[in-house]
Amino acid sequence: MSTHIAFSGSTCLASGSLLDVASCLHAQEPASDAPPPLVFELETGRQIDLDLSGTHDDIVERFSEPGVPAAREKPGRGRPKLGVVGREVTLLPRHWEWLERQRG
Repeated sequence: MSTHIAFSGSTCLASGSLLDVASCLHAQEPASDAPPPLVFELETGRQIDLDLSGTHDDIVERFSEPGVPAAREKPGRGRPKLGVVGREVTLLPRHWEWLERQRG
């Protein structure tokens, strides 16, 4: 998880995950004389533009970390589903001959 920081001029407005920073900026009322906030990724120093439009739920959906499950379901009973699909196998004549030569 990368850390981000937001500034307005020389004032630090927020720091933390991208979701934390975006939520904080979305909740603040921009001052009329304040410069627009600038958001940076701390590890690289890269400036990031954030789309802060919409509701708080829109912000959460937009800036949540990918790959983090919201809630894990309890695994059901029985054999786990592995995603394996059974298919018919076709052998060449040389494979059939080899199989006929095997003991057992």
